[in-house]
Amino acid sequence: MNLFTYTYNLVRQIPPGRVSTYGAVAEALGDKVAARAVGRMMNQNPNADDMPCYKIVYSDGRLGGFGLGIQDKIRRLTQDSIHVENGKIVDFDTVFFDDFQTEYPLKTLRQEQLQLSKKVALQNDFNDVETVAGIDVAYPDNEFDEACGACVVIEYNTKQIVEESIVFSQTDFPFISTYFAYRELPLVRKLMSSLRSKPSLLLLDGNGIIHPAYCGFASHAGITLDIPTVGVAKTLLFGTVKDSKVIIHNEQRGYAFALRNEMRPIYVSPGHRVSLSTSLKVVQHLSIFKNPEPLRHAHHLAQQQLDQRR
Repeated sequence: MNLFTYTYNLVRQIPPGRVSTYGAVAEALGDKVAARAVGRMMNQNPNADDMPCYKIVYSDGRLGGFGLGIQDKIRRLTQDSIHVENGKIVDFDTVFFDDFQTEYPLKTLRQEQLQLSKKVALQNDFNDVETVAGIDVAYPDNEFDEACGACVVIEYNTKQIVEESIVFSQTDFPFISTYFAYRELPLVRKLMSSLRSKPSLLLLDGNGIIHPAYCGFASHAGITLDIPTVGVAKTLLFGTVKDSKVIIHNEQRGYAFALRNEMRPIYVSPGHRVSLSTSLKVVQHLSIFKNPEPLRHAHHLAQQQLDQRR
Protein backbone atom coordinates (compact mmCIF):
# COMPACT_ATOMS: atom_id res chain seq x y z
CA MET A 1 0.00 0.00 0.00
CA ASN A 2 1.16 3.52 -0.81
CA LEU A 3 0.31 5.36 2.40
CA PHE A 4 1.10 8.74 0.88
CA THR A 5 -1.58 8.25 -1.76
CA TYR A 6 -4.04 6.87 0.79
CA THR A 7 -3.51 9.85 3.11
CA TYR A 8 -3.83 12.39 0.31
CA ASN A 9 -7.08 10.78 -0.79
CA LEU A 10 -8.40 11.09 2.76
CA VAL A 11 -7.67 14.82 2.72
CA ARG A 12 -9.45 15.17 -0.62
CA GLN A 13 -12.62 14.00 1.17
CA ILE A 14 -12.81 17.20 3.23
CA PRO A 15 -15.83 19.15 1.91
CA PRO A 16 -15.73 22.80 0.84
CA GLY A 17 -15.80 25.17 3.78
CA ARG A 18 -14.49 22.56 6.24
CA VAL A 19 -11.13 21.73 7.82
CA SER A 20 -9.66 18.77 9.66
CA THR A 21 -6.66 18.09 11.88
CA TYR A 22 -3.43 16.12 11.82
CA GLY A 23 -4.80 13.93 14.59
CA ALA A 24 -8.12 13.30 12.84
CA VAL A 25 -6.35 12.17 9.67
CA ALA A 26 -4.10 9.94 11.78
CA GLU A 27 -7.17 8.40 13.41
CA ALA A 28 -8.60 7.80 9.94
CA LEU A 29 -5.38 6.00 9.04
CA GLY A 30 -5.94 3.82 12.09
CA ASP A 31 -3.51 5.05 14.75
CA LYS A 32 -3.13 8.45 16.40
CA VAL A 33 0.64 7.87 16.59
CA ALA A 34 0.71 8.78 12.87
CA ALA A 35 -0.15 12.46 13.53
CA ARG A 36 3.44 13.64 13.06
CA ALA A 37 3.74 11.62 9.88
CA VAL A 38 0.58 13.30 8.60
CA GLY A 39 2.25 16.66 9.22
CA ARG A 40 5.31 15.62 7.22
CA MET A 41 3.16 14.27 4.40
CA MET A 42 1.25 17.54 4.23
CA ASN A 43 4.53 19.44 4.07
CA GLN A 44 5.80 17.16 1.28
CA ASN A 45 2.56 17.41 -0.72
CA PRO A 46 3.69 17.98 -4.32
CA ASN A 47 0.58 19.84 -5.48
CA ALA A 48 -1.44 22.02 -3.09
CA ASP A 49 -3.99 22.77 -5.83
CA ASP A 50 -4.78 19.08 -6.37
CA MET A 51 -4.62 17.94 -2.73
CA PRO A 52 -5.88 20.60 -0.24
CA CYS A 53 -3.33 20.14 2.54
CA TYR A 54 -4.04 23.73 3.63
CA LYS A 55 -7.23 22.34 5.22
CA ILE A 56 -5.24 20.43 7.84
CA VAL A 57 -4.68 22.37 11.08
CA TYR A 58 -4.04 21.77 14.77
CA SER A 59 -6.78 20.45 17.04
CA ASP A 60 -7.10 23.82 18.82
CA GLY A 61 -7.69 25.64 15.53
CA ARG A 62 -4.17 26.98 15.10
CA LEU A 63 -3.07 26.89 11.49
CA GLY A 64 0.10 24.82 11.69
CA GLY A 65 2.59 24.92 8.83
CA PHE A 66 2.30 25.09 5.07
CA GLY A 67 4.98 24.45 2.47
CA LEU A 68 4.05 27.56 0.45
CA GLY A 69 4.02 29.83 3.50
CA ILE A 70 1.43 30.68 6.13
CA GLN A 71 0.03 33.68 4.23
CA ASP A 72 -0.76 31.46 1.27
CA LYS A 73 -2.47 29.01 3.62
CA ILE A 74 -4.62 31.85 4.99
CA ARG A 75 -5.42 32.97 1.44
CA ARG A 76 -6.56 29.50 0.43
CA LEU A 77 -8.65 29.07 3.59
CA THR A 78 -10.28 32.46 3.05
CA GLN A 79 -11.13 31.55 -0.55
CA ASP A 80 -12.81 28.44 0.89
CA SER A 81 -14.96 30.64 3.20
CA ILE A 82 -12.98 29.59 6.29
CA HIS A 83 -12.18 32.60 8.46
CA VAL A 84 -8.90 33.11 10.27
CA GLU A 85 -8.17 35.57 13.07
CA ASN A 86 -4.91 35.85 14.99
CA GLY A 87 -3.58 32.66 13.46
CA LYS A 88 -6.58 30.50 14.37
CA ILE A 89 -9.69 29.20 12.63
CA VAL A 90 -12.82 31.15 13.64
CA ASP A 91 -15.66 28.93 14.94
CA PHE A 92 -13.41 25.91 14.58
CA ASP A 93 -15.92 23.41 16.00
CA THR A 94 -18.50 24.29 13.36
CA VAL A 95 -16.14 23.75 10.41
CA PHE A 96 -14.26 20.74 11.77
CA PHE A 97 -14.59 17.55 9.70
CA ASP A 98 -13.63 14.01 10.68
CA ASP A 99 -16.25 11.88 8.93
CA PHE A 100 -13.73 10.15 6.66
CA GLN A 101 -14.56 7.08 4.64
CA THR A 102 -11.65 4.82 5.48
CA GLU A 103 -10.51 1.24 5.92
CA TYR A 104 -8.11 2.19 8.75
CA PRO A 105 -5.03 0.67 7.10
CA LEU A 106 -2.76 1.00 10.14
CA LYS A 107 -5.16 -1.10 12.19
CA THR A 108 -4.83 -3.81 9.56
CA LEU A 109 -1.04 -3.58 9.68
CA ARG A 110 -1.04 -3.77 13.48
CA GLN A 111 -3.09 -6.95 13.29
CA GLU A 112 -0.57 -8.33 10.83
CA GLN A 113 2.23 -7.55 13.29
CA LEU A 114 0.35 -9.34 16.07
CA GLN A 115 -0.08 -12.39 13.89
CA LEU A 116 3.58 -12.37 12.89
CA SER A 117 4.63 -12.05 16.53
CA LYS A 118 3.34 -15.57 17.13
CA LYS A 119 6.08 -16.83 14.81
CA VAL A 120 8.95 -15.04 16.56
CA ALA A 121 11.55 -17.57 17.73
CA LEU A 122 14.05 -16.57 20.42
CA GLN A 123 16.32 -19.58 20.26
CA ASN A 124 19.55 -19.66 18.29
CA ASP A 125 18.65 -21.32 15.01
CA PHE A 126 21.93 -21.29 13.10
CA ASN A 127 25.34 -22.94 13.05
CA ASP A 128 28.55 -21.03 13.60
CA VAL A 129 28.31 -17.34 12.73
CA GLU A 130 30.60 -16.84 9.75
CA THR A 131 29.29 -13.63 8.19
CA VAL A 132 27.06 -10.84 9.45
CA ALA A 133 25.25 -8.33 7.26
CA GLY A 134 24.18 -4.85 8.28
CA ILE A 135 21.57 -2.82 6.41
CA ASP A 136 20.88 0.89 6.68
CA VAL A 137 18.85 3.31 4.57
CA ALA A 138 19.59 6.98 3.88
CA TYR A 139 16.66 9.21 2.97
CA PRO A 140 16.57 12.36 0.84
CA ASP A 141 15.03 15.59 2.11
CA ASN A 142 12.14 15.11 -0.32
CA GLU A 143 10.18 11.91 0.38
CA PHE A 144 9.38 11.58 -3.32
CA ASP A 145 13.04 11.23 -4.30
CA GLU A 146 14.75 7.85 -4.13
CA ALA A 147 16.20 6.58 -0.86
CA CYS A 148 19.47 4.66 -0.80
CA GLY A 149 19.72 1.31 0.95
CA ALA A 150 23.13 -0.20 1.67
CA CYS A 151 24.13 -3.65 2.83
CA VAL A 152 27.60 -4.46 4.11
CA VAL A 153 28.61 -8.04 4.91
CA ILE A 154 31.60 -8.68 7.15
CA GLU A 155 33.45 -11.77 8.27
CA TYR A 156 32.48 -12.30 11.88
CA ASN A 157 35.88 -13.13 13.36
CA THR A 158 38.11 -10.74 11.41
CA LYS A 159 35.50 -7.97 10.96
CA GLN A 160 36.70 -7.54 7.37
CA ILE A 161 34.23 -6.49 4.68
CA VAL A 162 33.50 -9.32 2.24
CA GLU A 163 30.62 -7.83 0.22
CA GLU A 164 28.73 -4.61 -0.34
CA SER A 165 25.48 -3.83 -2.14
CA ILE A 166 23.39 -0.72 -2.71
CA VAL A 167 19.91 -0.07 -4.12
CA PHE A 168 17.97 3.09 -4.87
CA SER A 169 14.21 3.10 -4.56
CA GLN A 170 11.33 5.39 -3.78
CA THR A 171 9.47 4.66 -0.57
CA ASP A 172 5.69 4.63 -0.38
CA PHE A 173 5.38 4.63 3.41
CA PRO A 174 6.35 7.51 5.75
CA PHE A 175 8.18 7.07 9.02
CA ILE A 176 5.61 6.12 11.66
CA SER A 177 6.84 4.87 15.00
CA THR A 178 6.24 1.10 15.47
CA TYR A 179 5.43 0.65 11.74
CA PHE A 180 9.03 0.97 10.55
CA ALA A 181 9.11 -2.40 8.78
CA TYR A 182 6.55 -1.22 6.24
CA ARG A 183 8.87 1.61 5.26
CA GLU A 184 12.17 -0.24 4.94
CA LEU A 185 11.37 -3.90 4.27
CA PRO A 186 11.01 -3.42 0.47
CA LEU A 187 14.58 -2.09 0.31
CA VAL A 188 15.83 -4.86 2.60
CA ARG A 189 14.31 -7.47 0.28
CA LYS A 190 16.09 -6.00 -2.74
CA LEU A 191 19.41 -5.81 -0.92
CA MET A 192 19.26 -9.36 0.39
CA SER A 193 18.34 -10.74 -3.03
CA SER A 194 21.36 -8.96 -4.55
CA LEU A 195 23.94 -10.69 -2.33
CA ARG A 196 26.11 -13.47 -3.71
CA SER A 197 25.54 -15.61 -0.60
CA LYS A 198 23.20 -15.47 2.36
CA PRO A 199 24.85 -14.18 5.56
CA SER A 200 24.69 -16.13 8.80
CA LEU A 201 22.92 -13.27 10.55
CA LEU A 202 21.43 -9.87 9.71
CA LEU A 203 21.64 -6.69 11.80
CA LEU A 204 19.02 -4.02 11.15
CA ASP A 205 18.79 -0.39 12.19
CA GLY A 206 15.60 -0.78 14.21
CA ASN A 207 13.99 -2.86 16.93
CA GLY A 208 13.30 -6.55 17.27
CA ILE A 209 10.96 -7.51 20.08
CA ILE A 210 11.23 -4.08 21.71
CA HIS A 211 7.84 -3.28 20.23
CA PRO A 212 4.23 -3.01 21.46
CA ALA A 213 3.18 -5.90 19.21
CA TYR A 214 6.34 -7.95 19.97
CA CYS A 215 7.25 -7.65 16.29
CA GLY A 216 9.46 -4.73 15.36
CA PHE A 217 11.36 -4.22 12.12
CA ALA A 218 14.04 -6.85 12.82
CA SER A 219 11.49 -9.47 13.87
CA HIS A 220 9.25 -8.71 10.89
CA ALA A 221 12.19 -8.97 8.48
CA GLY A 222 13.54 -12.12 10.10
CA ILE A 223 10.22 -13.92 9.78
CA THR A 224 9.56 -12.69 6.26
CA LEU A 225 13.06 -13.43 4.93
CA ASP A 226 13.59 -16.52 7.10
CA ILE A 227 16.95 -15.35 8.45
CA PRO A 228 18.31 -14.82 11.98
CA THR A 229 18.06 -11.11 12.81
CA VAL A 230 19.03 -8.66 15.55
CA GLY A 231 17.62 -5.18 15.99
CA VAL A 232 19.95 -2.30 16.88
CA ALA A 233 18.09 0.96 17.53
CA LYS A 234 19.47 4.42 18.29
CA THR A 235 16.55 5.46 20.49
CA LEU A 236 14.20 3.71 22.88
CA LEU A 237 10.63 4.34 21.75
CA PHE A 238 8.99 1.71 23.96
CA GLY A 239 9.86 0.21 27.34
CA THR A 240 12.05 1.26 30.25
CA VAL A 241 15.68 0.57 31.13
CA LYS A 242 16.69 -1.04 34.42
CA ASP A 243 20.27 -2.19 35.00
CA SER A 244 20.97 -1.99 31.23
CA LYS A 245 17.99 -4.24 30.50
CA VAL A 246 15.00 -3.06 28.45
CA ILE A 247 11.83 -4.06 30.28
CA ILE A 248 8.33 -4.19 28.80
CA HIS A 249 5.39 -5.55 30.79
CA ASN A 250 7.82 -6.92 33.41
CA GLU A 251 9.66 -8.90 30.72
CA GLN A 252 13.16 -8.33 29.43
CA ARG A 253 13.06 -7.56 25.71
CA GLY A 254 16.57 -6.29 25.08
CA TYR A 255 19.60 -4.39 26.30
CA ALA A 256 20.82 -0.81 26.54
CA PHE A 257 24.41 -1.24 25.38
CA ALA A 258 27.21 1.32 25.43
CA LEU A 259 30.74 0.38 24.47
CA ARG A 260 32.11 3.00 26.84
CA ASN A 261 30.54 4.75 29.81
CA GLU A 262 30.57 8.20 28.20
CA MET A 263 28.60 6.97 25.16
CA ARG A 264 24.86 7.13 24.75
CA PRO A 265 23.54 3.57 24.56
CA ILE A 266 22.13 1.75 21.60
CA TYR A 267 19.23 -0.63 22.13
CA VAL A 268 19.79 -4.25 21.17
CA SER A 269 17.02 -6.83 20.88
CA PRO A 270 16.60 -10.21 19.20
CA GLY A 271 14.57 -10.13 16.01
CA HIS A 272 14.04 -13.76 15.04
CA ARG A 273 15.92 -17.07 15.42
CA VAL A 274 18.39 -15.45 17.85
CA SER A 275 18.36 -15.62 21.64
CA LEU A 276 18.32 -12.59 23.92
CA SER A 277 21.84 -13.20 25.21
CA THR A 278 23.29 -13.99 21.78
CA SER A 279 21.90 -10.77 20.30
CA LEU A 280 23.96 -8.79 22.81
CA LYS A 281 27.01 -11.03 22.41
CA VAL A 282 27.07 -10.52 18.64
CA VAL A 283 26.73 -6.74 18.92
CA GLN A 284 29.45 -6.58 21.58
CA HIS A 285 31.81 -8.62 19.46
CA LEU A 286 31.26 -6.48 16.37
CA SER A 287 31.46 -3.07 18.08
CA ILE A 288 34.58 -0.95 17.75
CA PHE A 289 32.79 2.37 17.76
CA LYS A 290 29.24 3.16 18.90
CA ASN A 291 27.42 1.00 16.33
CA PRO A 292 28.43 -2.55 15.36
CA GLU A 293 30.67 -2.60 12.30
CA PRO A 294 28.19 -3.95 9.70
CA LEU A 295 25.68 -1.21 10.50
CA ARG A 296 28.32 1.49 10.81
CA HIS A 297 29.73 0.69 7.38
CA ALA A 298 26.25 0.38 5.85
CA HIS A 299 25.25 3.77 7.25
CA HIS A 300 28.30 5.50 5.76
CA LEU A 301 27.91 3.73 2.42
CA ALA A 302 24.22 4.63 2.09
CA GLN A 303 24.81 8.27 2.99
CA GLN A 304 27.81 8.53 0.67
CA GLN A 305 25.90 7.11 -2.28
CA LEU A 306 22.91 9.35 -1.60
CA ASP A 307 25.11 12.45 -1.36
CA GLN A 308 26.71 11.63 -4.73
CA ARG A 309 23.28 11.74 -6.36
CA ARG A 310 22.47 15.21 -5.07
